[in-house]
Amino acid sequence: MDFDEIIDRHGTHSMKWDRMEALYGVPAADGLAMWVADMDFRPPACVTEAVRRMADHGIYGYFGDDTAYLEAIRWWLSERHGWDVAPEWILTTHGLVNGTGMCVETWTAPGDGVVLFTPVYHAFAKVIRAAGREVVECEMPIEDGRYVLDIAAWDAQMTGRERMVILCSPHNPGGRVWSAGELRAVADFAARHDLILVSDEIHQDLVYPGAPRHVPMPVAAPEALDRMVVMNATTKTFNIAGAHLGNVIVPDERLRADLAQRMLALGISPNSFGLHMATAAYSPEGAEWVDALMAYLDGNRQVFDATVAEIPGLASMPLEATYLAWVDFSGTGMPREDFTARVEQGARIAANHGPTFGTGGESWLRFNLAMPRARVEEAAARLADAFSDLQ
Repeated sequence: MDFDEIIDRHGTHSMKWDRMEALYGVPAADGLAMWVADMDFRPPACVTEAVRRMADHGIYGYFGDDTAYLEAIRWWLSERHGWDVAPEWILTTHGLVNGTGMCVETWTAPGDGVVLFTPVYHAFAKVIRAAGREVVECEMPIEDGRYVLDIAAWDAQMTGRERMVILCSPHNPGGRVWSAGELRAVADFAARHDLILVSDEIHQDLVYPGAPRHVPMPVAAPEALDRMVVMNATTKTFNIAGAHLGNVIVPDERLRADLAQRMLALGISPNSFGLHMATAAYSPEGAEWVDALMAYLDGNRQVFDATVAEIPGLASMPLEATYLAWVDFSGTGMPREDFTARVEQGARIAANHGPTFGTGGESWLRFNLAMPRARVEEAAARLADAFSDLQ
């Protein structure tokens, strides 16, 4: 578990590193890629060994019996999150962006509204709009430096055209771990407005030491299972996003049949590499690796936040989960174009632009901290230098 190892990803078809200069103007030679949400760490050895066994065997045919794969998911969710899942509830998609698209296609029609609590993961809105549905943005207020739910205001905002609500739990980009009470409030909101509730819990394992425990939506609101879909995956947790594999877990038999039928119509089936990798990852060895990862990321978080706190006008939202720092630049008084230019051209850092996350993200940038500590320290120093005239 050498998280300090610098691994050169240039020229490896890495979206994060090889597309940085074209998309952000940040030079490939010495720029720091802090945008795409994958990690610059190797996965646990058990995952690498699973791929090696496949390569040694040398035949890459169709995957057959998925009993061990489903059992690994069940074991992980029970052991790590206190949620007992039946194997027949689990449907496998090509990642959770694909899973989101499957949900939108299955339970909404063109012109329907899909509710998002913004700012939130940018792919949700892209998928919804591409499907010809309406994105209904419910902006989250900030209290004591972190996002909170404003259910009463959102109740008043509903028009009756909405058919689905998508929750990000834990929240990306704000890093909130929602409490059981907050999750029940979202479930009640969905029931009042007759919405399918999709809970994207891909960051469920990436919770920091000392932070509140992640509660799966079905554990918090078991009374809402008849309208609930939960999405999680090994890919974010173990840095195997290229496997394009996600779990869409549907406890309700009627809803599950609807989604399974839609997936069948579109010919959706998982790739065998991803299934072997996920089965290996959801194991005691994988659990040990995740615990070590979160201890390491906690150090990265502290290094980055300490520097941000020293730069006048910048504020980093306290992270309870994810490895994605959400930094507000509104205190600088600068237009968005100016502070973004300082980050990209001055500090030579590629970070996600806040407006892509929807209403409420206008003055923010998102920074990926899942890289060796030396690079986080370098990024912090560059930011301090880029805004040194404010100090």
